[in-house]
Amino acid sequence: MDEIVTQINRLRKERNAIILAHNYQRPEVQDIADYVGDSLGLAQTAAKSKAEIIVFCGVHFMAETAAIICPDKTVLMPDPHAGCPLANMITLRELRKLKAAHSGAVVVTYINSSAEIKAESDYCCTSSNAVKVVQSIPPGQEIIFIPDQHLGSYVQSQAGRPMILWRGYCPTHQRILSDDIKKKKSEHPKALVVVHPECSSDVVALADKVASTSGILKYCRESPAYAEASAGRPVREFIIGTEIGLLHRLQKENSDKVFMAGSDLADCPNMKLNTLEKILWSLEDMVYAVKVAPEIAAGALKSINRMLTIV
Repeated sequence: MDEIVTQINRLRKERNAIILAHNYQRPEVQDIADYVGDSLGLAQTAAKSKAEIIVFCGVHFMAETAAIICPDKTVLMPDPHAGCPLANMITLRELRKLKAAHSGAVVVTYINSSAEIKAESDYCCTSSNAVKVVQSIPPGQEIIFIPDQHLGSYVQSQAGRPMILWRGYCPTHQRILSDDIKKKKSEHPKALVVVHPECSSDVVALADKVASTSGILKYCRESPAYAEASAGRPVREFIIGTEIGLLHRLQKENSDKVFMAGSDLADCPNMKLNTLEKILWSLEDMVYAVKVAPEIAAGALKSINRMLTIV
């Protein structure tokens, strides 16, 4: 393993490459990355970087977004099969049919979607800024929100705006059940429950805090430890309702706190396809390049820039 890390570091320097990893990646992939974050933060870091090569450790829609935002760089995915089931839950044909049925409606698309879906949309959004994006749309304007029904339902409740919701969902967050959270809470009554808005509404209802991955990190970092000491040191417990990969970073950044998964089944197999070996092969052979057709990239960039203008 040490030899692989050494080779990655050598090639990273030789090729003027940067390694970006999503918060849900394997611990060893997060540890070797130059930057770890959420999908938008990763794309923005890619754009700001002076690196010529971006090794993107996430899923396909994230690498696509990076390729759209920084077309002058080469974006590589260590494993080209790392897709997103949520992003695949709406097709271009289905979106166009929905738009035709609601002529004049504004389409707000979660960033967890393909480039061609973003290009067919009016606004892009992330889980952290979706409420602001929706609130910026003039009152009375019909809104279509795709593809995540759970995030859409949460945004609808927070923004106070009725929306037409697509029936997509994240299979990993869907496996986090309210019974799981209740059981953990009964075992750890002082623990704070922090969940991602991709969770179902009954899970969201049990949360002390609902936030994106970056929001979860911030909330847990800023939450003070217990006033009383446990085993000679302060402790704060958290039940985390999102993909279990985030627990590595949470524990790494908060050694005085304890984190437990809302469900051990919340493990995204697509996110875990990237490995150190694949990162090395990607740098050695310059594979697998992510390319977006110029006309699709231009349309997707418009919806992304509208979001950035708002937030």
